[in-house]
Amino acid sequence: MLNRFMTYGFCFAILQLLIACGPAAGEDSPAVEKQQTASDTIDEPATEAKTLILAFGDSLYAGYGLAPNEGFAPELQKALNDAGQDVRVHNAGVSGDTTAAGLRRMDFVLDSLSRKPDLVLLGLGGNDLLRGLKPSETRANMEAMVKKLSDQDIPIMLTGMLAPPNLGQKFSDQFNVIYPALAKKYEVNLYPFFMDGVVGRSELILPDGIHPNDKGIDVIVERIAPSVEMALQG
Repeated sequence: MLNRFMTYGFCFAILQLLIACGPAAGEDSPAVEKQQTASDTIDEPATEAKTLILAFGDSLYAGYGLAPNEGFAPELQKALNDAGQDVRVHNAGVSGDTTAAGLRRMDFVLDSLSRKPDLVLLGLGGNDLLRGLKPSETRANMEAMVKKLSDQDIPIMLTGMLAPPNLGQKFSDQFNVIYPALAKKYEVNLYPFFMDGVVGRSELILPDGIHPNDKGIDVIVERIAPSVEMALQG
């Protein structure tokens, strides 16, 4: 069962996180497009790896505020390679993306890959919370993405987000069931909360007080890597 994280400290931290994921100049601004282009071309190998993972999300996936080799995608790739797996993790994280924005660009990203990915890590929803979008809209967009991938026989692992309790019990109940419900309905893998182990720990956060620093990314990768390896095994 998902924890509710009802303390004030968590609520404050998660609200900071959501604000961080919001775009400064709108989802379709040139700045966002520039970041998308950069994230989509990081760490391209000379030869194709045996396994291709697509990391499709927002600023948490994009490596906001970090050097190109310190973000989630390259660090996850390094962890999996160190574990003996021939894996490339393609970074398709874009800061500011809502689930609607992710749905709009998913076909483009899939078409831009050299081949069909062996696994898609799908992590969106935080910006929907920031904008106060209805959980039903978030769920519809997430389901459309999951269905699109499932129809192409692409394995998926959802990395979830949790609503802060100050949005109200009804809202939290409607939002927090989205990821486990979709995982059950489409029989896909679920990692309940992407920021598990990092939220509320200042030593793992950048000076902006919001995004994970390189040590925070290390914690996230250490926790999620075993689940990714299991998902790759089918």
